[in-house]
Order: sequence, then structure tokens, then C-alpha cells
Amino acid sequence: MSRSLLVPFYEHPADRPEAWAALTGAAPSLHGVILNPADGAGEAPDPAFAEAADRLRAAGVRVLGYADTAYGRRPHAEVVADLLRHRDWYGADGAFLDQVSTAPAALPHYRRLAVAARAAGAATLVLNHGAHPDPGYEELADLLVTFEGPWDAYRTLDLPVAPHYCHLVYAAPPGFRPATDVHCAVPGTGAHPWGTLPHFPEPAR
Repeated sequence: MSRSLLVPFYEHPADRPEAWAALTGAAPSLHGVILNPADGAGEAPDPAFAEAADRLRAAGVRVLGYADTAYGRRPHAEVVADLLRHRDWYGADGAFLDQVSTAPAALPHYRRLAVAARAAGAATLVLNHGAHPDPGYEELADLLVTFEGPWDAYRTLDLPVAPHYCHLVYAAPPGFRPATDVHCAVPGTGAHPWGTLPHFPEPAR
């Protein structure tokens, strides 16, 4: 089974234990899971997230720590502090930087963040632009999220596709699969679509 799903699941394990169990059970189809305890690592370790991360890693799944970059406005040191907490508290072996600028002027800032993320142990680095960025970002990360948005917008677009591009689509119908090799499509809508899980493929028999 292809490890194609990069899953942002922003729900607390204590509130949705059955969903987190399903996520771990789908390990063979997962490229990685984005861990986001408190719009970042939070101010103190959360034992429920630590246990969930342990289970995912034991199942062979990448765990990516979430850090908001506010399109380049959040200070470098704050972003790096988030990544170090994810590593130290949850054993994250990757990083998911959210709200990343698409502009060439911000490239030096994100180049420094990419170096710091690797130094913090991020074997996998994902930049979530949500739209197609300046080509200079391609050398900084393993994956670039070049679309994040609803299915009704996604299906009207003719987006570039490459092995290092990822599309995250919400409000998606059952069975829908984005065009990129690594992707995620969930049924959730509204202000919190990433509180729902994708439709996992059936395991091979």
C-alpha cells in the first residue's frame, strides 16, 4: 500500500480516542501525521499527545510537529522553540511549517528556518504555502503544500503537479483523491475542517 496520506488531524487524543486509533491502524497508507497540540507544541508537554505520537512512531509513521510561521511575521526564535518542544516532548522526527509565504522576498527567512528545522532533527520538512510559491522554495523542503482549500475550488483549478508537491483538500466527497502523490482529502467543512479524518483505503487482502 502506498504511503500517500499526509494527515493534519487537529483533535485531542483524549476527546477522539477512536479516531486516533483509526489513524494508527491506517499506518501503511500514511506518509505522515501532523501533531498540533495547541496551535504548536504548547507551553507544557501533553501526555495524551505524547502517547499518540509514541503509537504512531511504533507503527512506522512519521510524526511532524506543527509550527505556525504567520507568513514570515512570526519571529525565527519562536518558530524554532516550537520545533524543539515537538522534538523533546513528542519525539517528532519532522516539521510542518504552516502559513508559509509564497513571496521571493521571504526566502532568506525561510532558508534560516529550514536550516534550524534540520538542526532540530527534522528528517522530513513540509512547507504549507496553501498556494503555488516562488520556485526558490523548492530547494528548502521535502514537500511543498501548493494547495490547501475546499474541493469546490480545487476541482476548478489546473494546478502543477510534481513529486514534491502536496495538496490538502477539505469538504471533499467520498472517494475523491487529489492529483499529487502525497495528499489528504477530508470531508470536514467550516472553520475546523481538519478535525475530520480522510477516507482510508481498504487494506490489501
